Formats: sequence, C-alpha cells, structure tokens
Amino acid sequence: MRIAEVWCLWYGSFHTQTVRVILIRDDGTDTGYDLALVTTDPDTPATALITRYAWRWSIEVTFAEARTLLGVGQARSRSENAVRRTVPFGLYCYSITIVWYALYGHHPNDAADRREQAPWYTTKTDPAFVDMLAKLRRVIIAARFLPAAAGQPTDAEIRTVQQAWAQAGLTHAT
Repeated sequence: MRIAEVWCLWYGSFHTQTVRVILIRDDGTDTGYDLALVTTDPDTPATALITRYAWRWSIEVTFAEARTLLGVGQARSRSENAVRRTVPFGLYCYSITIVWYALYGHHPNDAADRREQAPWYTTKTDPAFVDMLAKLRRVIIAARFLPAAAGQPTDAEIRTVQQAWAQAGLTHAT
C-alpha cells in the first residue's frame, strides 16, 4: 500500500478550514489512487485514520443497507416516542433478518445460485444482506400459499368451534 497526504482548502464544504486528504493506493493497481479520505484532524497519523475507516466501514454499510433496503430513517414520525423507536426497530429488523438467515435460511449453494442468476457477480463468495432479505421474503410469501399443515384446523373447523362456544354461552346464560 502507498499513502500520500495533501493539505488543502476545500472551499465548497469546509470554506476556509484546512483539511488533510489521505490518498491510498494498492501497489497492484496502476489506475491512480484507490481511496481518498478527507479529515479535519491534523494530528492523528494517517495509518490510524485508515484503520478507523476500515473498522467503521461495516457499520456504514449496515446503515446504508438499512436505509435503502428496509427504509430505516424514512418514517415521518411525529411523536417523540415514535422518533425514538422507528430507527432502532428498523435496525432490529435488519439484525433479525441476519440471525434468521444464519439459523434457518442459509444454504451452501446460495452464493453460487446468485452468481448463476446474475453472471456479473463473478467473484461473489458470500451472500450479502440483500440476498438474505430476498430469501426471507420468498420464504414468507411461500408460507402464505402452502396448504395448512396436518393438525392445523381449517377456517371452517374454527368457525364450527366458535359457533359451538357461542351456543354454549347462550344456553348457559339462560
């Protein structure tokens, strides 16, 4: 890896505040720098800032996916409690989707199946959150259209029992 630092003014965003641009390049590429980080922190070494960025990356991906795929943060909440609850609930849904996938939805061929459906994912080795969410949606939709499992009462049987209870209640009340 190669690292270069440039001090400059970024007029559009920071007006007259000096910023440091850290440019990172993998030695195996010849297309220029692979990543540019901008910071107003003048003292932290570049390697420490790059490490922080790498640690933070998975968190930022989680927030971006939760916003785009689950609509987290897009509710037009008006009450204080709703504002406090909607984002944590959305992130809970994100987490529970991953837990469901890990416990019940994962299949070793999932990534290969996705590569077959989308040939441009030639290097995909693990399912992404969008793949987990799509599988959960398919399972939920399929469950709605499966015949009732053995031992489960039908709607007609439930109505018969309810009518019998109602009749028993009327008879008992008189």
